Amino acid sequence: MSVTVRVPAKVNVQLAVGAARPDGFHDLANVFLAVGLHDEVTATPADALRVTCEGPDAGEVPLDTTNLAARAALALAGRRGIEPNVHLHIAKDIPVAGGMAGGSADGAGALLACDTLWQTGASRAELLSICAELGSDVPFALVGGAALGTGRGEKLRVLEVGGTFHWVFAMAGRGLSTPAVFREFDRLAEGLEIHGPVASEEIAEALAKGDPEALAAAVSNDLQPAALSLFPGLADTLAAGRAAGALAGLVSGSGPTTAFLARDAESAERVARALTASGTCRTVRTAPAPAPGATVLGAPVTGG
Repeated sequence: MSVTVRVPAKVNVQLAVGAARPDGFHDLANVFLAVGLHDEVTATPADALRVTCEGPDAGEVPLDTTNLAARAALALAGRRGIEPNVHLHIAKDIPVAGGMAGGSADGAGALLACDTLWQTGASRAELLSICAELGSDVPFALVGGAALGTGRGEKLRVLEVGGTFHWVFAMAGRGLSTPAVFREFDRLAEGLEIHGPVASEEIAEALAKGDPEALAAAVSNDLQPAALSLFPGLADTLAAGRAAGALAGLVSGSGPTTAFLARDAESAERVARALTASGTCRTVRTAPAPAPGATVLGAPVTGG
């Protein structure tokens, strides 16, 4: 038998970053919005833990135990005292190293797939606890929808979303390391007073109302200057998307994917065409939001 779980990418409509903590992390006010770009993780019984991957940029995905999908299987098996004998196959459609939490999505997807396959009976709270151990963005990939993440992003409060938001994502020609972007944030912040991150009430209200104009006026990303410092060409992509009529454009998370909020689906397609023609990015995708979190697709099937 095998179990397949679909899990979404995310965009950060707010990413407020505090000063570096003694443990090296940063306190965040991180408003996640799950979007309709997905990876699928299939768990199948095997003689040992194995990870395979297909899809765009699959060659850039590690297939050893540094992969969050493998780490998720190891964590759940360790808690249950069982052998992590599972083949995890990732069908990848979320950009790799793009600031859209594709690796975190795979971790959440693998955790839910293994939990279902092994019938461990883990509670939602236990799964979220394992997700938090795996990484700051992993719990949200399990939850989906929209949520405010605090702490280092792993403590979630679900937010109401009152409509559909239409996004355009421009993928850059190379990746950006999240730790490198945070290091650059710290370098740029030297000598400055960094206040604690505060969640935006305007963003929560805009999401609840389903108001793209209000959301566009409120989106922010404190990591954007650091990402632009390391990858100056992203400024050209941002300018091209805004010139094409996007309500707002920002770096997604730590980048280098840039995200553009459009007024409606037709506007999103126009922005996407203009970005493709601009030559400032590698590929362009459109996606609606919100999207559900990690979801088991159908019943477990035999012979998979």
